[in-house]
Amino acid sequence: MSAERSRYLAAYARLREREGRGSGGEAELLALPYVTTGPLASQWEVRARTYDRFVGSVLAPCARAVAPRPLRVLDLGAGNGWLCYRLSLLGHRPVALDLRMDAVDGLGAAAPYARHLPRVFERVAGSFEDLPFRSRLFDVALFNASLHYAERLSGALVEAARVVASGGRLAILDSPFYGRPETGEAMVQERRRNTRRDLGDLAEDLLAVSSIEFLTRERLKEVGATLGLRFRRRRVFYPLWYEWRKAAALLGRKRAPSRFDLWESRVP
Repeated sequence: MSAERSRYLAAYARLREREGRGSGGEAELLALPYVTTGPLASQWEVRARTYDRFVGSVLAPCARAVAPRPLRVLDLGAGNGWLCYRLSLLGHRPVALDLRMDAVDGLGAAAPYARHLPRVFERVAGSFEDLPFRSRLFDVALFNASLHYAERLSGALVEAARVVASGGRLAILDSPFYGRPETGEAMVQERRRNTRRDLGDLAEDLLAVSSIEFLTRERLKEVGATLGLRFRRRRVFYPLWYEWRKAAALLGRKRAPSRFDLWESRVP
């Protein structure tokens, strides 16, 4: 790992701690994504809706197709492993992958799950562009609020598709999509200005590593087509305050916000 990447990961862990990640202790860890109190409750209210849609629209059909055995699921950008914990409770066999090993909300924060599961899920340190797994190993791979952190969209999708069995599913959860690339680029510039203004001691390390930052339907379609992937958007019905943001931005003549939803493709 490069020195820049190491500094970035350390700075990101400090940022997440400042945001209040992990501040609710083990009780909050076990409740995720259904958190209703604390500084990040509104974010988790949104993410819980995406997770529920994923379970109903992607996971359940895949589970029926392979029954009676459990699904093999790869959680890409797993963070503290909350989604793997949920899938373990459902009887599946998830693997959590992330570059971050810190105990704030990286893979190191998943240790308490061992006290609540008969068999704790595997945790693996690795990057999206070089997955340490053999081909066709998993039934489902999902980017868990993480694809926008990839350095190259094509590299991340190539590797994710490689490790999923033919007929399996590749899903994207909680990554920001914009209707126009110009709007996404405006967001990136705004975020960089805010980072330098508000996080002076961490700013240079946080901005030293580049990523794709956001997606558009057209970009996903273009890159996916080269791999035989045809992504379908599954609309998620989020809380009213989230759904209202686009209209509020239009009325206020501000930049249009991103949108999450669930994106899914069958792997050829």
